[in-house]
Amino acid sequence: MDRVLLLYGGRSAEHEISCLSARSVLEVVDHDRYEVIPVGITRDGRWTATDGRIEPRPGEQLPHVSDDGPTVALVGTRTGPQLLSLDESDSAARSLGPVDVAFPLLHGPWGEDGTVQGLFATVGVRYVGADVTASSIGIDKAAMKAAFAARGLPQLPYRTIDRTRWAAEPDAVAAELDAALARPWFVKPARQGSSIGISKVSVPEKLDEAMALAYAHDAVAVIEEGMEDARELEVAVLGDRDLAVTAAGEIVPSHEFYDYEAKYLDASELRIPADIPDDLRGRLDELARRAYRAIGCRGLARIDFLARRDGEVVVNEINTIPGFTPASMFPRLWAAEGLDYPALVDRLLTEAAE
Repeated sequence: MDRVLLLYGGRSAEHEISCLSARSVLEVVDHDRYEVIPVGITRDGRWTATDGRIEPRPGEQLPHVSDDGPTVALVGTRTGPQLLSLDESDSAARSLGPVDVAFPLLHGPWGEDGTVQGLFATVGVRYVGADVTASSIGIDKAAMKAAFAARGLPQLPYRTIDRTRWAAEPDAVAAELDAALARPWFVKPARQGSSIGISKVSVPEKLDEAMALAYAHDAVAVIEEGMEDARELEVAVLGDRDLAVTAAGEIVPSHEFYDYEAKYLDASELRIPADIPDDLRGRLDELARRAYRAIGCRGLARIDFLARRDGEVVVNEINTIPGFTPASMFPRLWAAEGLDYPALVDRLLTEAAE
């Protein structure tokens, strides 16, 4: 029986979404085949053993990792990777046993960005999902867009502005954006997910506020030209050498655009499969494979597109650890293909262990 380290929570603004993903996996994983060791990362970065009961506290909508559990650490030993429990009062440690494979369900920085993947690789733990390089490119919208451009993938026009330049010459930056990009603009932190820190800017007076919000989450902001009346289409990918790609699903946001609340609090409509013509379906399949290869991805990813009513389509982004609740697009797309949630989790763990 493989011992699986299920890692969730984390320091990012997507902490609660990570907890929801982990709760869902714990409910469906085959406990006769896998011994699951749930470990939460608190908001301040401490690893702690949990009992696997992931529920919101009274009066809260979303769960988070409690800070009252014992501290644990993953280390490499002579006999292989081990999880240790640490007694911080006297620095004593005891082994909680070996770790065969890790399933990181950490969304955003300090988890989806290659940091945890580097730890797993260093101590010799096999793990689900993209490696260090692909993870770090996938989380960074500026690096991701550069990788896509190098492979000739269609994208909307954009600019990348770091915080120091914006602070030094905001008027010059605003003029540059006006000259280069048609409004509306979407202003985003470069390394953040779940639509956190994103603003739609339709008039120049809103740019200051939007940039401040983006810089609250990262030192780099990405400003993209918007696509009016766009359809939001997504596909899911599995594999490494041989890829499997789902048919597309469509998101109909409950808000003006697909922000955090529209994703997790005010249900948006997910149409699976999307009602699209065969030629667009084939185009999305082709672009998804190219985007996946462009960053050297493996294991799994969700790839997001924007499409005009006239058929033009652009790649929006790739997510190397997509949302993993039963209501999330990634597992629902695979369920529509005949691979239900428990079988999806089993496939990911099996391929990682191999």
